[in-house]
Amino acid sequence: MASQTDLTGKVALVTGGSRGLGREMVRAFAARGADVVIASRKLEACELLADEIEREHGRAALPVACNISDWGQCDALADAAQERFGRVDVLVNNAGLSPLYAGVDSVSQELWDKVLDVNLSGPFRLTAVLGTRMAAAAGGSIINVSSVGAIRPTPEILPYAAAKAGLNALTEGFAKALAPKVRVNAVMAGRFRTDIAKAWGDPEAVEQLARSTIALERIGEPEEIVGAALYFASAESSYCTGAILRLDGGTP
Repeated sequence: MASQTDLTGKVALVTGGSRGLGREMVRAFAARGADVVIASRKLEACELLADEIEREHGRAALPVACNISDWGQCDALADAAQERFGRVDVLVNNAGLSPLYAGVDSVSQELWDKVLDVNLSGPFRLTAVLGTRMAAAAGGSIINVSSVGAIRPTPEILPYAAAKAGLNALTEGFAKALAPKVRVNAVMAGRFRTDIAKAWGDPEAVEQLARSTIALERIGEPEEIVGAALYFASAESSYCTGAILRLDGGTP
């Protein structure tokens, strides 16, 4: 029996798609037959990955520079995908950021607004625009990349945690708003060894903390997002919407 994770003929759009978890999802979708739209703020990084996808997998790849905190750029991204491919079947709201700050009293309104705009407002706009188009056509799947910080907030990530808690709420709300033709789910990620890990401090101390606090005794590798992403993107999850999957190795 053919695998239900086959995405041949599908179009997948991934924000924050040029590196980290986004890059792994782009590569996995293309490997299973999907054409891809790779969006991030840095066009050159998107173009390099697009060239790799077309060379290694023979799939069409559209690189688009987009700052998803700007709703006008979100709309332009949706239109660029529509113009090139005629539709989007899978949307992954993966782009995010969590700037460091000295203490909660040092969080400026500018930082707060920036974090909420990227992690919450942008995904809302893209889901509203592309989800509505999906619902009016053949349907589709939307995957929000949330964080375990949404339910385990720590002092150094409070704006980010608040935004991701909001993204969890949007996941359940949009699952109802776009039903029955569009499924909306979330992956609530724990710590993964991406570029962000460089800001965590001493690598050995981070590894030791992981061994002592995470059930699987390690940090996740970027490619370990793929199974969850393929499940939600494909027919494997045909009866699943409004779900929030913890993918954190057993973080307490």
